[in-house]
Amino acid sequence: MSTTLTEQERWIHRYHPAPDDDVSLVCFPHAGGSASYFRPLAGALAGRTDVLPLQYPGRQDRRSEPPIGSITGLADEILTVLESLPKRRLVLFGHSMGACVAFEVARRIEQRSSIELIGLVASGRTAPPKLRNSSVHLKDDDGIIAEIRRLNGTDSQLLHDDDIVRMILPTLRGDYTAVGTYTFEPGPKLRCPVSVLVGESDPQVSVDEARDWRHVTDGEFTLRTFPGGHFYLNDQQAQVVRALTEDLARFRNPAGGRPGV
Repeated sequence: MSTTLTEQERWIHRYHPAPDDDVSLVCFPHAGGSASYFRPLAGALAGRTDVLPLQYPGRQDRRSEPPIGSITGLADEILTVLESLPKRRLVLFGHSMGACVAFEVARRIEQRSSIELIGLVASGRTAPPKLRNSSVHLKDDDGIIAEIRRLNGTDSQLLHDDDIVRMILPTLRGDYTAVGTYTFEPGPKLRCPVSVLVGESDPQVSVDEARDWRHVTDGEFTLRTFPGGHFYLNDQQAQVVRALTEDLARFRNPAGGRPGV
């Protein structure tokens, strides 16, 4: 007997539900990434935080759906899904492309939603509006594969399997199209606090570029750096979990917080 997934179930994969927690950490994957990328994080925070990894169309259980090749299009869809959740406070955590999507969702929440947004965590991404130009989506298949190998975001052994390459390339191209065509539209600054995480040797964003996120909010700003490159999260999981735990505690109780760098 087949079952039909709800819109929430299609978009949100709860690996370790924490229904009694009044704060949810919504996780936004990188280009080519999926909800399962955040499974280790959900496990590390199990019992302490309700972690909601997002599953964009075009991957894993949604591979039959075309990817959404627009940051703002993704943000609009995700806002609708988040508004259907039981009333609770949200923290948005996005890595790389996911940081852009999370930022756009945060803007939409503060401008026109009743959701209570208590914090944004951006990882591995330059701050809007100072975004680096990206033309990866204009490259041929070999060029896109070379880019993800360079960033070490996908196991390079998988990229030697033709079937897997054919399966993931449309999604990668769609995601890189979303990144490459994204244009920041000026608007009010965020009111919520913003925390930024970045690898010290990330080829995609320098520490100074990461620090520019302080200009997108009138709230508290914190910057943390970690050893490693664009996917420093893979090797620095314990430190990232510690940083997120500190951020969540500060967002929950802002009166006890302390401004960062």
